[in-house]
Amino acid sequence: MTRPDSDLGPADPCQETPQQFPFPILSALDPSPEYARLRAEQPAVRVTLPSGDQAWIVTRYEDVRTVFSDPRFSRQAATRPGAPRFMPGVEGDPESIVSKDAPDHTRLRKLVAPAFTARRIAGMRPGVQRTVDRLLDAMAEGGAEADVVPGLAGPLPITTICDLLGVPQRDQARFREWSDLMFRTSPDALEAAVAARNALIGYLAGMVEQRRADPTDDLLGVLIAARDNEDRLTERELVSFAGGLIVAGYETTANRLANAVLVLLRNPAQLALLRAEPERIGDAVEELLRYIPGGAAGGLIRVATEDVKIGGEVIRTGEGVIAVTNSANRDAEVWDAPDTFDITRRPGAHTSFGHGIHHCVGAQLARLELQIGLASLIRRFPGLRLAVPEAELVWKKNVVIHSLEALPVAW
Repeated sequence: MTRPDSDLGPADPCQETPQQFPFPILSALDPSPEYARLRAEQPAVRVTLPSGDQAWIVTRYEDVRTVFSDPRFSRQAATRPGAPRFMPGVEGDPESIVSKDAPDHTRLRKLVAPAFTARRIAGMRPGVQRTVDRLLDAMAEGGAEADVVPGLAGPLPITTICDLLGVPQRDQARFREWSDLMFRTSPDALEAAVAARNALIGYLAGMVEQRRADPTDDLLGVLIAARDNEDRLTERELVSFAGGLIVAGYETTANRLANAVLVLLRNPAQLALLRAEPERIGDAVEELLRYIPGGAAGGLIRVATEDVKIGGEVIRTGEGVIAVTNSANRDAEVWDAPDTFDITRRPGAHTSFGHGIHHCVGAQLARLELQIGLASLIRRFPGLRLAVPEAELVWKKNVVIHSLEALPVAW
């Protein structure tokens, strides 16, 4: 259901300093209660980002989808010098597919799409299942208690990505170490994060060079072979896409898997229903994707390329805007009782994978991992429960992503 913009004019540039964003949260599994107020009273509002820059956030479902799909809100402009930044000193990669607008994005998407067909993803199911079974076997060998984060949630997506890219088994531990370091955002870890990113990029560049000389049928091989008449991916585009796949497919999926286990344990009636009716796993994963916040910010910055009115406000040319998926997925105009976790609902078109041309190209792979990981875990350990009180769980101090340090479980 859409709600018309009010007749409010442009925001007063002399208004007092906007509040800090991301907003404080009471629980890492629940979006800030501030979003509900903003959806009702001020659906587009200026905020101050961790970088000190100002930007707009939009919080209603329909407005979020508009920002995702309206070409006047540019991802490419957000990578240019002087554009508002979310984090201080963190520049976007202008060669990344997530930083491109049409027609450049259209060209890249057309070239990479063959690597993510439904048939290719379905063909990965047996391999993902073998990985999950091996990880659960290792968890079970430790007795009647284990930690889901290092036992399943962390290794599953990075192993899947390594297999997808064709990273040799001997290098996968090093590959995961680099990936882990890349996502550290505290000031004291910044140097190590940059070094890890450079090492990973260098490794990927070496893989591309090897596959140029000796073609393979793994994902990098498919991307190298991709053609659209005479068009092909450049070396930098190949490395950027592979690196982006790690960013989007590792940390995000790992956190969602661990958080999904915790949500199910928090809701024993829903967990019991899923155990009794395992065919609900598809709907359960969609509801988990809708219900669990995707991170503190809930979206990437876009920059207005002309004045645009949205949510009753005018976003001026050059101003940044963030479409907050965490808020959109709890909009009562779209879902009944949106703050209730319910695997029997049809979650519909949640915004967790974006919308429009930047809808996540790896969405089906993430769904596959979550479905197999969760279904196998609860089937293997029917008595699954938290091994410590929930209040004792430790969350990583990370301004970008809500992630658990550990998730001890018993059965």
